[in-house]
Amino acid sequence: MKLIMYSADLSKELALTFADGGIRAGFPSPAQDYMGESIDLNRELVRHPATTFYARAVGDSMKGCGIDDGDLLVIDKSIEPREGDIVVAFIDGEFTLKKVKPEPDGSCLWLMPANEDYPPIKVTEDNHFIVWGVLTYNIKRQLRR
Repeated sequence: MKLIMYSADLSKELALTFADGGIRAGFPSPAQDYMGESIDLNRELVRHPATTFYARAVGDSMKGCGIDDGDLLVIDKSIEPREGDIVVAFIDGEFTLKKVKPEPDGSCLWLMPANEDYPPIKVTEDNHFIVWGVLTYNIKRQLRR
């Protein structure tokens, strides 16, 4: 999965109306009665402004994790990756989005796709490799017209 990257512009507050009582996915509720609050998506999605950026997912190698082509990703470069995290990795001159899986003996690291059509990527000392950041949010477009 390739990425198109953008920096996070937090110079303006983005206050949107917020249904603080929640929206039920079962029986309808009078959600309009709870629309008095507002939420700033910049504050909600970006914990570390200086190290956060956005990327647009390109491809389908992570579709098994619910990340589809065109999704907007929020990535934080200040978070230390842990096993199972989805990361933006820079390996041998290319960016990719994969799950991190270290070998128990520490001999190598695997970048795992979430689509069986793609092979895992083995990372050894011979690769030029860094973890660029950790995925914190995946924003999906539901209306795809």
